Amino acid sequence: MTLKSNQRTSITHEEINELPLGAFEGKVVVVSEEKNIPNVFAEINKHTIVGFDTETKPVFVRGQQNKIALLQIALVDTVFLIRLKQTGMHPAITNFLENDRILKAGVALRDDIKGLQRLKHYEPAGFIELAQMSKEAGLEVESVKKLTALLLWFRISKVLKPATGKLKHSMKSK
Repeated sequence: MTLKSNQRTSITHEEINELPLGAFEGKVVVVSEEKNIPNVFAEINKHTIVGFDTETKPVFVRGQQNKIALLQIALVDTVFLIRLKQTGMHPAITNFLENDRILKAGVALRDDIKGLQRLKHYEPAGFIELAQMSKEAGLEVESVKKLTALLLWFRISKVLKPATGKLKHSMKSK
């Protein structure tokens, strides 16, 4: 990806705050039961590129860290929020994480990968670090918030706090 001569490479917090607020308008599926994992990953595995992120409850004590609580996988029209404390690291999840034919795009993936490996060892494959790509393209921003504002011209805001367990949607057993 090369920048056009008139393309900006950075954006200020003030400029971001002036942008319209954008929101995902697709379906959000919360997966809390292990028995639903195979069906969820049957759908995810049909795609060649997905958005990828994890959430961990923060710790404010030096030297302590919590385990990853939530695995987030975004498709074009659906986001799956997988509550790992309830589902565990099912083999379908590990197979997905090791599948190099499915590109998993995200920011700060190194920490996500390490955190997931603390739950169950796997050989990561197919991960694409968007912050590194933005640097290589000449952009001076790396965060999801700034990349969204600079490239898509809207701002994002986290409304749900999934790591705390305060979610309203859930995937019903089939």
